[in-house]
Amino acid sequence: MELAGATWPQVEATGGRSLLAVPLGSLEQHGPHLPLDTDTRIAGAVASRLAAHSEGVVLAPAVAYGASGEHAGFPGTLLLGHEVLADLLVELVRSARSSFAGVVLVSAHGGNEAALAAVSRRCTAEGDDVLVWRATTAGGDAHAGRTETSLMLAIDPGAVRLELAEPGCTEPLAALLPRLHAQGVRPVSSNGVLGDPAGANAEEGEELLRALVTDLAARVAAHWPAR
Repeated sequence: MELAGATWPQVEATGGRSLLAVPLGSLEQHGPHLPLDTDTRIAGAVASRLAAHSEGVVLAPAVAYGASGEHAGFPGTLLLGHEVLADLLVELVRSARSSFAGVVLVSAHGGNEAALAAVSRRCTAEGDDVLVWRATTAGGDAHAGRTETSLMLAIDPGAVRLELAEPGCTEPLAALLPRLHAQGVRPVSSNGVLGDPAGANAEEGEELLRALVTDLAARVAAHWPAR
C-alpha cells in the first residue's frame, strides 16, 4: 500500500499492525550529470521494494529535503538544518502512533546522520518504535560517482546525463571530511563530484539496489522478529 493514494478506511483496516516506511533524501547538487533529487529517488526505490515484497509495510511519501549544508555552495540545493529536520521527523513519528505499529526511516543521504541520531534518541525516549536505516554500499565512492550513477541508471536511466559525467575529487572520504566540514564541497570539488562515475552501468546499479533492499529487509526482520 502507498499511503498517499490510500483512503483512511484502508489504513484503518490494517488494524494498526502495519509498519510505515518513510524514505528520506535531499535536494542537493549531484554533479553535472545527476538530478538534484538523486538521494530521494534512491531512498524511495529501496523503500518501495521493501513495501512491495514485505507484508504489512506501507510506503509513505518521501521527505525530499535533507540536511545538505555542505552542498549549499551549488545553485539549486535546498536544505533543512539538523534541528529542523529532527523536529520534522519526530512530529511525523508522533502522528503515526495511532495508525502504525512502527516506523522505518529509510535514509539515502549521509548528511542526515546527525538529525537521525537525535530522532532515534527522542523517539525511543517517547516510547515510539522506530528503526533508522542508512543506505551504505561497501567500497562505494562518496558522492555522484560510480555508485550513485549506477544506482540511478537502474532506477531512472532517463534522468542520468552520462554525456556530462566527469570525475571529481577522488581522495578517500576520510581524508576529505575535515575540509568538507570546514569549507563545504565546492572548494574541494568544483563540479560537486566526490568520486568518478566512469564505468557506471545499470546492471551494477541493480545489484547495488538489491543488496540495499536485502539489508533493509534483514534489519526490519531483526527489529520486529515477531512479524
